[in-house]
Amino acid sequence: MTHDLRIARVQETLRRFEADIPLLQVRVRELSKERQEDAKRFAAALIKQTRAELERLLRESPSASLETAQHSSESAN
Repeated sequence: MTHDLRIARVQETLRRFEADIPLLQVRVRELSKERQEDAKRFAAALIKQTRAELERLLRESPSASLETAQHSSESAN
């Protein structure tokens, strides 16, 4: 799998997780407050981990390095 494809997949996963937050609230409504909080904390941790993975992939991206180099050379001119 190419690096750009990995980035695209992680971005899509992150969008889905974030879009699911309102639905999660509905799904856990019938649970006890403690279980609701557990589910919300788990979802928040999953989103945080996915964002960290996306940031790592973007830092390691060969195209991101090229873009940074291009912006640096344009700024110097």
